[in-house]
Parts: sequence; structure tokens; C-alpha cells
Amino acid sequence: MTQWLAPLQPHLTPQLASFRTCFYLNPPAPGQSEWVLEYFLQAIDDPEFLVGARTVWNNPVDRLQYMGRTIEQPQESLLAGLGLASRLYPLLEPSLQVPQPQACRLHPMQVYEFLKSMAWRLQDSGFGVVLPPSLSNQQGWANRLGLRVQAETPTLKKNQRLGLQSLLNFKWELTIGGQRLSKAEFDRLVDLNSPLVEINGEWVELRQQDVKAAQTFFESRKDQMALSLEDALRISTGDTQMVEKLPVVGFEANGALQELINALTSGNQNVEAIAIPETFQGELRPYQVRGASWLAFLERWGLGACLADDMGLGKTIQFITLMLYLKAQEVLEHPTLLVCPTSVLGNWERELKKFAPSLQVVLHHGDRRPQGKAFAKTVKSQDLVITSYSLVHRDIKDLQTVTWQGVVLDEAQNIKNSEAKQSQAVRQLETQFRIALTGTPVENRLSELWSILDFLNPGYLGPRNFFQRRFAIPIERYGDTASLQTLRGLVQPFILRRLKTDRSIIQDLPDKQEMTVFCGLTAEQAALYQKLVDQSLVDIESAEGIQRHGLILALLVRLKQVCNHPGLLKNGWAKGELGETALQVHSGKLQRLEEMLEEVLAEGDRCLIFTQFAEWGKLLQAHLHQRFNRDVLYLYGSTSKKQREEMVDRFQNDPQAPRIFILSLKAGGVGLNLTRANHVFHFDRWWNPAVENQATDRVFRIGQTRNVQVHKFVCTGTLEERIHELIESKKALSEQVVGAGESWLTELGTDQLRNLLLLDRTAVIED
Repeated sequence: MTQWLAPLQPHLTPQLASFRTCFYLNPPAPGQSEWVLEYFLQAIDDPEFLVGARTVWNNPVDRLQYMGRTIEQPQESLLAGLGLASRLYPLLEPSLQVPQPQACRLHPMQVYEFLKSMAWRLQDSGFGVVLPPSLSNQQGWANRLGLRVQAETPTLKKNQRLGLQSLLNFKWELTIGGQRLSKAEFDRLVDLNSPLVEINGEWVELRQQDVKAAQTFFESRKDQMALSLEDALRISTGDTQMVEKLPVVGFEANGALQELINALTSGNQNVEAIAIPETFQGELRPYQVRGASWLAFLERWGLGACLADDMGLGKTIQFITLMLYLKAQEVLEHPTLLVCPTSVLGNWERELKKFAPSLQVVLHHGDRRPQGKAFAKTVKSQDLVITSYSLVHRDIKDLQTVTWQGVVLDEAQNIKNSEAKQSQAVRQLETQFRIALTGTPVENRLSELWSILDFLNPGYLGPRNFFQRRFAIPIERYGDTASLQTLRGLVQPFILRRLKTDRSIIQDLPDKQEMTVFCGLTAEQAALYQKLVDQSLVDIESAEGIQRHGLILALLVRLKQVCNHPGLLKNGWAKGELGETALQVHSGKLQRLEEMLEEVLAEGDRCLIFTQFAEWGKLLQAHLHQRFNRDVLYLYGSTSKKQREEMVDRFQNDPQAPRIFILSLKAGGVGLNLTRANHVFHFDRWWNPAVENQATDRVFRIGQTRNVQVHKFVCTGTLEERIHELIESKKALSEQVVGAGESWLTELGTDQLRNLLLLDRTAVIED
């Protein structure tokens, strides 16, 4: 027991705890080869306060007064520490055979082994260790044998762009310890056959792997070594520290390359503002000018850019400004292709006519759209060609016949699945520049971010399987903050994101209040809910693979429908046999919605109601029309483009317009400006914060003058409440952790699923 407690004695005995034994490594004297490991007492609270062993032995006292401090039992403390240390490091033992040990001598290989394996073990065991600065971990990389690189961009012709794979002009030199090495000097160091060498009075490590890499470098590829813009960017951001298997110990960018790297690694702070084109019909806020300037800057370098401003901050007009600027600079030699969801084609037409009537724009959509040679002829004289994601892969052959100046993706989350046909199609288009516009670069998983970045700058984040191993799995599954920081450093140069909540960006946007509205179940809802759970879990437990996933997803949909209203599961409604006005209040949610709508209407306010079930939207529209005796608008997937635009225009501009607007989440969650509403009701939850925020931002965007209230309906005692709690607990990483739609829930085991679905009977409301 005494032997076991010995290392702990300094901590158990307060009067001995202020000093510890310390080992100080001294390089050889001139002309000598042996190193000296000196023994000291070191103040624990001040590592620079050292008392040498000679001083300790020359003062045989119980209490040593030294430079204003008192050391209790100095000789006993030093000897006890040396004895313990010798058990960890037996090379100390011979030096302890003398009455007053002061140091031990080490030859270079022993020093190398001490640095590699023993110094940190002694430190972990509570001893002090002082090393020469050039050999400490903090300075080791800078003093390694490696390359110092100076690089600059080649001279470009007018309108020529670089791109990540473009090669740079550069010079290199081999250095160690900050000193340039010629081939002869390098050979001299290698001939010393020592792991430690002296350079300019400092000792540095000469690693065998570095020596071999340098020898190979000299013998083979030094004249053929290539350095691309991507290499330079990776080196400057710290992602890559090796070239030709040699560490890059110094990197210097000159001229325009330095301007580029400074701008890319500091957000958009160092980007010079462009002059707003005289042809722009409107006013830009300062952050919008910076955004358009950032796009123009990356376009000039041929680099892909993701403008990821919060929804409602005006990504559309920032891109329109860029197009007008490029036209004014006379660099638009070919048309640019803009791809967007079908639902926002009309919105783009209106915005372009309003802000940029001078641009030549054509809409490529509909059954009568030109194809083949007629298409190529039609778009040749245009500045901008607008089409939809649904047409990109269908018309890919026609699109590939055109030389595009740029390819721009609006609502770029539409290519989040890199295997989808439309995602593959847009990658096949050759172009000078690429831009992605999206308020949600990561909706669910990091693989979506990879898909967007791989479109913008192909190959930059590596192949998809590499990205999954290197970033997605460590971050999503294990919360690896180091990998997250590395990934942020890599993508930061190409993503510009500003938030509406940042008052330095926008000062005149009102507040947004988010509230969870907890509703009970009626007895009829509770009975249906329990019956569904009991019946379905039996089938789920015996199923496997895809069948099990399908059963779980089907159950989740039905349970959400029950939480909305029990009538959604009745066959009569599903077949359309019951009248749409036959909806009775047998739902806790519907009852609460009616109560809240009464207040909204009494205040003269307007609201949006989002649901993911199109059939429920129809029933709700008819019911609320009857209940409040007023018109109710409803927009869903089958609403025509013309009807959609008329509804939006009426809601926004008609003083007599309906005050209640129901929208299906998929059809109305993006691309609409509905700032006349100041209440948003999420009647049933999508369980994906990014998608819900997209829908909310139809209201909470530039143009909104009143505070916005967001009401998220949740049935207490059901899976809705438990999933709500789960999402809230993971809010910080919800975009990276929660999977697409409800599919992430299918991975739960049967017992976990049962606990999730368990109905709390206390939440059932009395009739």
C-alpha cells in the first residue's frame, strides 16, 4: 500500500505540494555530442520558478528560503521524485548511485527516445519537463524539414477565369529550422546519421520519413511538381500540410493570389464592393451589395459560390445585380441557365421584369417549349434562360448543346440527393461559373452539403464515400468537433450566410416569436391512436428491412392524421363520399385552432396554416369557411401556376382578401412572399426544423413590418410530443442529426418505437 500511494504523497501532504521534481534537457556544449538532463525542483504554480539540484544539496535544511519562497524538505522532495521517476525511466538509475545526484548524460539516440516516449509519460505522472523550444510540440512542425513555397497566379487574358484546378506559378525551397538547404547541405545533414541536428544554434528533429521524402523529391519530381489553386487554398486554410509527402513549413502567396486567399479566408470582409449597375431598378441594402460583390469576386476567379443567406434576405436580387454587373462589364458572352422549382418560375419572371428589365430573359417551360436546334437558336441571344428542376434531366441533351456562361441553382437543396436524376443532370452541364442559392444548405444530413459543394467545385470535398468517412460519420454520429472545425474551414470560402436575427445585417426586421401549442386528444382520437399502435407494432416486430421501414412510416403518417382529426382515417372521406362541410370538431387540435383563429380575426390579423396532408387542407378549408362564414384560400400541389400567382397577389394586395390562407407544406413552403400575414400555424409538424423554418419564412422576411407569431401544434401524450422534445434537445445539431422527413425514425428498435408511440392517457381531454 505504501508503494502504491507514493506517487500521490505530494498531493496528500499539503506542505509538500508546492514543488515537484523537474527534468531540464540541455543540448550538447560546442564540440560535444552528449546531452545533459539536469534535475530541479519546480514550483507547481509557476513552472518558470526552478531550483537546481546543486542549490538543494548545498543547503541541507528542512526549510529552504530561496528567492522569496519557502521550500519544505527540499532534499527529501528531490530524492523522492528522482526515485519514483527512475521506475518510469531506468536510464536515471546510474546517476542516482552518487550521494548528491544532479544530472544524467544522454547520447543523441537516447535523447530522441526521451523526446518521443518518455517526456510526456513523466509529465502525465506529475513531473516537470523542460525542453529546448525548437524541440517542443508547439514549435516542432515549423522546425521540421520541409518545403517553403512562394506562389502567384499566372497572367490571364481578358475574360479568362481560373478555377480550382488551374496551375499556379510558384517557387520552392527546402528548409529546416527556418534555414534554406541546398542539395549539398541536405546531404551533409543526412550523413550525420542523427535524429537531432543543429541549425543556426538550434536543435531540430530530422525525421526519417522526411529525409526519404526529400531524397525522392530531389531525385525525381522537383521540376515537374504541380501546384493548383486548390492546393494553395488547402495549404492556407490548414487542411493540407503536405506536398509531395513533405510538410509545407512556409507558404507565401503573392499579388492577386494573396488577395484571393485573404478574401476567401475572411468571409466577405475583404471583397471590394462593386458599383451598382445603373440598369438595376431598385435599392440594395448594404449587406446585399456585399453579397453581389462576393458573387462577382468568385465569378472572376471561376470558383463556385453558395449564397446561403437566411430566407427573406433577398438572394434573388443579389443574383440579379450580379447579372446586370456582368453585362455592364461586357463579360456575358453566353447565356446563363437558371434552374428553380416549378412553383417559383412565375416569381422569377416578375422579379426580373421589376428589377432588371434590360436583361434578355426567356422561360424554358411547358409543352410548347422549343427543342433541338430551335432551342439552341432561341437561347443564343438571351442573357438568362429559366427552367425547372423537373425539366433539366428530361431536356439534358438539348441543354448540353449550348455553351453556358453560368449555371445557377435556386433553392439548391433540390440537389441534396446527389443520386437523383436532376442532381446528376446539372453536373453534366459545362459552364464557366456555378452558383447555388439556398437558405438551407444543410436540411438534414451533411451529405446534402457535399452534394451542393460538389456541384459548385467538383472534387473539392473528395468523393462522396471519402466525405462520409472523413466528416459526416464523425460529426453526425460522434459529435467530433475537430472534424466539424476542419469542414467549416474548407467550406467557409465558398458559402456566404447571413441571418435575419443578426442586427448588424438588418435592423428593421421585426421580431419572431415561436410558441408550441400543446393540444389534448379527444376520446375518439385516443381510441383510434391506441388501436393503431397495438395492431401495427405486432406487424412491425415480425418484419425486417425495407418492409419494416415501410410499416413504420405508414404508421407514423396514420398517427399524425389521427392527431389532426380522426375523420382522416374514415374510408368515407378517403373515397370522397362524405361532404367536405361534414367536418365536426372531434379533434383537440382543430378545437384549439378555431379558438386561436377567432382571436386572429378579431384583431384584424392574417395568417397562414401549413399542413403536409393535401386532403386535410381541403377539409379544413371547407370547415373554416363554414365556421367563420368567410372565404379561405388553399394552395396545394395541384394548384395551377396561374391560380397560384392570383392567390398570392390577392392575399398580398387586395384589401378585401381572405385573412386565412391554408398551404400544403411541400407546395407552399418555398418561393412565396406572403408578408401580409403575421401569424403562422404549423398544424401538423414535419419534424424537420429546416423545412418548417422555410415555410415560416414566407412571412418572416424583408417587407414584413409586424412581429411574427409562429404557432407549432403538438398533441400531448403522443409521439408528437416526444419527437418535439427530441428535436428541441438536439437543436444545435438538428440540421445534421435528424434525417429526411420521418425516415430517421425507422431506425429505432421495436422497444424504442413502443416507448415513442406510447399514449399518455392523462392527455385525453374530457368531452
